[in-house]
Amino acid sequence: MLSLDNNESHQDKEATIAKVPYAKKEKSNEWTYTMRRDMQEVIPGLYLGPYSAAIKSQLPSLLQSGITHIICVRQDIEANFIKPNFPDKFKYLVLNIADTATENIIQHFHKVRTFIDEALNSGGRVLVHGNAGISRSAALVLAYLMEKYGLSQTRAYTIVQQRRFCINPNEGFMAQLREYEPIYQAQQTSRHSLLTQRIKRTIHQMDNEKTEDKCDKMDS
Repeated sequence: MLSLDNNESHQDKEATIAKVPYAKKEKSNEWTYTMRRDMQEVIPGLYLGPYSAAIKSQLPSLLQSGITHIICVRQDIEANFIKPNFPDKFKYLVLNIADTATENIIQHFHKVRTFIDEALNSGGRVLVHGNAGISRSAALVLAYLMEKYGLSQTRAYTIVQQRRFCINPNEGFMAQLREYEPIYQAQQTSRHSLLTQRIKRTIHQMDNEKTEDKCDKMDS
């Protein structure tokens, strides 16, 4: 009879979390000030950078990097100079987020993850940018890595900073990322529990079908 271990350990649950894939590093491991003007690949297919990496003169670079999707982060007063420049070439997600400590950024995490996952799962590549690529866009990338790979805020920050050293989300965003950690963990636990229940029901159904088949053969 098929069975499922009811005493699944914490280590087993941790093992189900996908390992973080690492993007190739730049030729030079030393961060220089001018690099903040460029985008950096955080994990394969996911880039973080400033608006200057998405302006019209950067189209050849975007195409060469294989970018297919862009998340443009701005607030209303920035809309005149931070905007989608290539709506006919890339798929955009435009988010109105102010870089203030009181701004609710958590509300955007789900749509950002959905957008990035859809892009990566289809073989695309995503650039997330704000104005400087330091606070708002960095916070969104941090949240994505945290939920996607089951990371703590501290671990996610370390990974992103290794690629883009200048990241510095404002204190309000950092506080919300800390608050988000138990939220996404609870959601993952709930999803894991539901999946386990479905597997158990399937196994139980298979066992019942096997028993019924045996009974039918005996009757015949």
